[in-house]
Amino acid sequence: MPFEYPDDLKYLDTHEFVRLDGDIATVGITAFAVDQLGDIVFLELPEIGAALSKGESFGTIESVKAVEDLNSAISGTVVERNEAMMDSPEQIAEDPYGEGWLLKVRIDDPGELDDALSAAEYRALVEGE
Repeated sequence: MPFEYPDDLKYLDTHEFVRLDGDIATVGITAFAVDQLGDIVFLELPEIGAALSKGESFGTIESVKAVEDLNSAISGTVVERNEAMMDSPEQIAEDPYGEGWLLKVRIDDPGELDDALSAAEYRALVEGE
């Protein structure tokens, strides 16, 4: 089953995505990651005001199959977290790029995304696996 990888997003090889809107980055996990995880049962996210560092874990997502770290594509400060997904993490699967977002982060340096993957690069990575 082919997955969607919106072209306006940046991707990590650890299956997170970033959507930039000015200095705010919306962070989530890709449709491929949701599929690999299976039924998501628990989500742990940082508090508002928490500082994120590029390349470091900012939380965990747990499914019936596995517990995976969530990794940050950028450094910045958490300005919002998706409480609805924390209450009902299984809903991430319904709309991972829309309502299923995880965090909104005020980014320190947009240049940190220069090494993130494009939609085409991410598609090649996951569909080549």
